[in-house]
Amino acid sequence: MGQLDGKVALITGAARGMGAAHARRFVAEGARVVLGDVLDDEGAALADELGSDAVYLHHDVTSADDWSAAVAAADRFGRLDVVVNNAGILRFSPIAEMSLADFTTVMTVNVTGAWLGIKTAAPVLSATGGGSIVNVSSVEGFVGAAGLSAYSASKFALRGVTKSAARELGPAGIRVNSIHPGGIATPMTAAVAGASGTDGDSFFSGLPIPRWGRPVEVSEVAVFLASDASGYCTGSEFVVDGGMLTGCGY
Repeated sequence: MGQLDGKVALITGAARGMGAAHARRFVAEGARVVLGDVLDDEGAALADELGSDAVYLHHDVTSADDWSAAVAAADRFGRLDVVVNNAGILRFSPIAEMSLADFTTVMTVNVTGAWLGIKTAAPVLSATGGGSIVNVSSVEGFVGAAGLSAYSASKFALRGVTKSAARELGPAGIRVNSIHPGGIATPMTAAVAGASGTDGDSFFSGLPIPRWGRPVEVSEVAVFLASDASGYCTGSEFVVDGGMLTGCGY
């Protein structure tokens, strides 16, 4: 018996990295999933891999129309129980060199995208008795890093959105929590390490858990928050960082 038997989840940014790991774990735990992304070839391939328990659609999280279509796609499975706001981007650049367009783009995808998801999905979740919304933030939502002003600002903001939504939606039976990954080995984090000139292996070797994190290790927390086992958790922040926020490297 899976932890998510009978549940239907919508996962954004699901084509690769953590999103794909979430999708695989959710299906393994008995869920059916709607996969959203703008990487259509990779998203469609993942849906094929997962079979009849998954469906993929093109989903730009900054588009209200795309959000409506994504939530409606859950009708294929008869209901919607979980939304995982996983989609996110970053631009590595010092503040003095970053363009306003880049800053705005990061904020729009990472904050407005999740806010639109909550706004669009909440009435549907409420109509079926409630559910769970999982917002994927970052350890950069607790601390800043040079070159990541826009990304860090967006992840701090997502913490606030999470807490406000938890207060508003609790009476409707909807729980809203955030996950804060640290150094997880994904294409996005590899790109940051390259752009910053950071030797990721050396940096993470100094953590209490001295290695990069694996996407599935974040997925296990997402499964918990999507499941009934977390039924008394809302407005909470779950850190998956190998001990980074103990002070190592900051």
